[in-house]
Amino acid sequence: MTQEYPKTTALPAQDVGRLLLRCADRPGLVSAISGFLTGAGANIVSLDQHSTEQTGGTFIQRTIFHLPGLAAVRDELERDFRQRVAEPFEMDFRLTEASKPKRVALMASREDHCLLDLLWRNRRGELDMSVVMVISNHPDLADQVRAFGVPFLYVPATRENRAEAEQRLLELLRGNVDLVVLARYMQILTSDFLDAVGCPLINIHHSFLPAFIGAAPYRRAKERGVKLVGATAHYVTGDLDEGPIIEQDVVRVDHRHSVGDLQRLGADVERLVLSRAVLWHCEDRVIRFGNQTVVF
Repeated sequence: MTQEYPKTTALPAQDVGRLLLRCADRPGLVSAISGFLTGAGANIVSLDQHSTEQTGGTFIQRTIFHLPGLAAVRDELERDFRQRVAEPFEMDFRLTEASKPKRVALMASREDHCLLDLLWRNRRGELDMSVVMVISNHPDLADQVRAFGVPFLYVPATRENRAEAEQRLLELLRGNVDLVVLARYMQILTSDFLDAVGCPLINIHHSFLPAFIGAAPYRRAKERGVKLVGATAHYVTGDLDEGPIIEQDVVRVDHRHSVGDLQRLGADVERLVLSRAVLWHCEDRVIRFGNQTVVF
């Protein structure tokens, strides 16, 4: 079975803006948004939209536009849009510049497959982001990370010193990054930390949620005779592994696969799912509403 995924649009980043918004659906929204951008001198390059219901639902839209000199007028454009469109229609919106890659921190523990895959893809130019640091609660991966020219920061974290560790993490992250990716970071982060960090977090889960959560998932999967092994990437919330899902995928397995085979195949799926989720977030393709996402 072949599944279609959002494709990267090969547009020059200079002077390209991305407008993402969400509001209660009503007539006139598309006209108001398009008219504002046209009046500002912008050319709409692409426009994707979705309404959750035919009437009375939530309206969600992602617009890509080209506006010469965008960097110089961005703040004014955002202010005018808020006053003339967003406030009258009670919109939540976000305006970004494609030429400014998101600053990303990667966090991992001892497992390296997701972390190194993201670093490798970023070095190849496959991920539109700037990796500003890698943080780990173990020193094991330091040499591998430094080979990519990325600072490696060791912050010991256990259940016993959680408050101290989270304070150190906040000192490193708050105001310095636009996204945190938990690339197999095996420590639970508290709701207080999530409220204070000031940016979204994406996590990769080693199963097709909600099955086989907790320790030794592949052994438990083997014991149950599973036919599919999967992975889930989601935004992190205070409810463990219950945040809005960005991407999922599975691979078929059978009785001939050992626990080691399941772990290897599962790691492959985890890499792909996490890299897609990070790419789509960094390209501003994901809009959250409630505990769901729309990925354009």
